[in-house]
Amino acid sequence: MTIPFDNTYARELEGLYVPWQGAAVPKPEVLRLNAVLAEELGLDPTALRSPEGAATFAGSLAPEGASPLAQAYAGFQFGGFSPQLGDGRALLLGEVIDRHGHRRDIHLKGSGRTPFSRGGDGKAVLGPVLREYLIGEAMHALGIPTTRALAAVKTGESVHREGPKPGAVLARVASSHIRVGTFEFFAVRQDTEKLTRLADYAIRRHDPDLAGQEDCYLAFLHRVVARQAALVARWMHVGFVHGVMNTDNMTVSGETIDYGPCAFIDAYDPRAVFSSIDHQGRYAYGNQPTIAQWNLARFAEALLSLLDPDENRAVELAVDAVRSFMEQYEAAYLGGMRRKLGLGTPAAEDAGIVADLLGAMEGQEVDFTLFFRYLSAAALGQVEPVRALFREPARIDAWLGAWRERLAREPAPATERAAAMNRVNPLYIPRNHLVEATLEAAMDRGDLQPFDRLLEAVSDPFVEREGWEAYTEPAPAGFGPYATFCGT
Repeated sequence: MTIPFDNTYARELEGLYVPWQGAAVPKPEVLRLNAVLAEELGLDPTALRSPEGAATFAGSLAPEGASPLAQAYAGFQFGGFSPQLGDGRALLLGEVIDRHGHRRDIHLKGSGRTPFSRGGDGKAVLGPVLREYLIGEAMHALGIPTTRALAAVKTGESVHREGPKPGAVLARVASSHIRVGTFEFFAVRQDTEKLTRLADYAIRRHDPDLAGQEDCYLAFLHRVVARQAALVARWMHVGFVHGVMNTDNMTVSGETIDYGPCAFIDAYDPRAVFSSIDHQGRYAYGNQPTIAQWNLARFAEALLSLLDPDENRAVELAVDAVRSFMEQYEAAYLGGMRRKLGLGTPAAEDAGIVADLLGAMEGQEVDFTLFFRYLSAAALGQVEPVRALFREPARIDAWLGAWRERLAREPAPATERAAAMNRVNPLYIPRNHLVEATLEAAMDRGDLQPFDRLLEAVSDPFVEREGWEAYTEPAPAGFGPYATFCGT
């Protein structure tokens, strides 16, 4: 099997990683392969499904041209700083140039212990691997920048997680795995030489137009701020809760990474938390913009020595860049909400309309996804499906009246507006009860049909299909509070 690797991270950033080989596993088997993504990468799906492909994606075999390595990084985790984290159960296998000329990492998650494992076994189990596969592909279909799953590989071994579980490895793809925490690792050690090399490399890779420019590091900071503002706004538009927004889980590329304790909200609730260890609600749905800005402040701190020789001036520049986040986020958020509401032309009252809507929804157990989907029918005069989502339908009546008055000033015909709304308001998302049922079937019975069916639904989230009604329904009453877990 041939993969045309071109490994710039390994060649150019010696000292920022540890060369490493994945652990041997007894019986690697490719359970699911993303053939469309493989072809986009210029790879042969048939070869990737072979025994050699399975061993490669399990981490047991490094094919010719690969330079497997564990990346070093630090990070603020739930507000507390850890000066050394790194890839404790992951390897960067190598980089490829895809058919569009873009450089992409192929990265393994669950491939065994590394020097950064800190006592962990470095393994992953099937359920969380399939969760990340499923949700990453759903995010991609929703148009949200994300890492993507290339393959899910069963290793043939048992991994202990509250009892024996089937071991697995996820092969995922990203434009890079450079994190805020990667910069923090060298900033805290005051290693300006490696910090500069990393920044120059990241600029060449993600913002090549800035390379060699005066103030390129400040411009790079502003680019990262802008990418994160747009990303988090998109999360909020679809009700996505990342769950563990540590600085080691924020990429400079602006892609969503590390789908551990993540979930989509059912009922609208800005306090929604799904991580079992987030007892204070630090990473609640409504807190995500504030946390993103906090993380970017840590990124700016890591870059201070590169921004200006004068420390005071560097701080001023960093503060200005970080302050710009919220304005950019609010603009991106409002722009996306206008599209969800069918408002194609900006008006001064739009921010108030959005705020009034969220106020009316709060505490009413309103299904977030279905509300916006049903709103396209309300734009055509069919308001009862929207009203029926509320415990007290009268709570939404005044808002509906104000929204329809605002909508009437739009130049596009009503049918066009409704169609445009359906192109941005998904019908199919990875609802939490469906995800759990899918993972239970795979883990307990080895049945991947529910996974395949749910993956098919969320991979085309905007087009309604007859016979798929079960994938649009909220969780049953007995589903109860939902909790997800890190480190599995």
